[in-house]
Amino acid sequence: MSEHIEQQLNLAKDSVAIQSAQQYESVQVERFRTKYAGFWTRFWAFTIDLLVLSAISGIVIKPLFRVVGIEITNPSFFFFSTYKLTALFLFLLYFMLMTKFLKQTVGKMIMGIRVEAKDGKPLTWGTVLFREGIGRFISKMLVIPYLLVIFMPKKEALHDLFADTVVVHEHTYEKEVQLGYRQAEGQQLQEGTIV
Repeated sequence: MSEHIEQQLNLAKDSVAIQSAQQYESVQVERFRTKYAGFWTRFWAFTIDLLVLSAISGIVIKPLFRVVGIEITNPSFFFFSTYKLTALFLFLLYFMLMTKFLKQTVGKMIMGIRVEAKDGKPLTWGTVLFREGIGRFISKMLVIPYLLVIFMPKKEALHDLFADTVVVHEHTYEKEVQLGYRQAEGQQLQEGTIV
């Protein structure tokens, strides 16, 4: 007896599912979104930026320190020398100003990528300070947070997570297909339906 009731319930569920499937049709919507920059693209952009900073340091800061008479090597009783602190300040200033005003550093320009806020709004000073100042300082000291790019779905490093930013390609897009349902055309509303 219980088997007979279960069969009738299953038949009723199947007929409701068939009726609802007839009322709706599936629709595929295609759209294009910017492609997130992966680990190697970001790695080469960062390497280019380090070369640029090294050139600036070698052309401007080292000769200036030698003219003033400040020693460039580390003194034995300090962890950081005056030269290293100046180089760190230049490093952070370079990344903060270039990201705020251009959304790119020289390395990112060459690799064709840029920094964007996740919400699509312009980058604020607070966002840039967290991403390029605090976040990049932590990432540079530990190195491992840069590897998050490999595992995160939007290819974010630790400093991107701090500031809610993503790094995307400028002229490369990915096709995204979404499956949706809409009411089939020509269907009448059932009697007693409130609109």
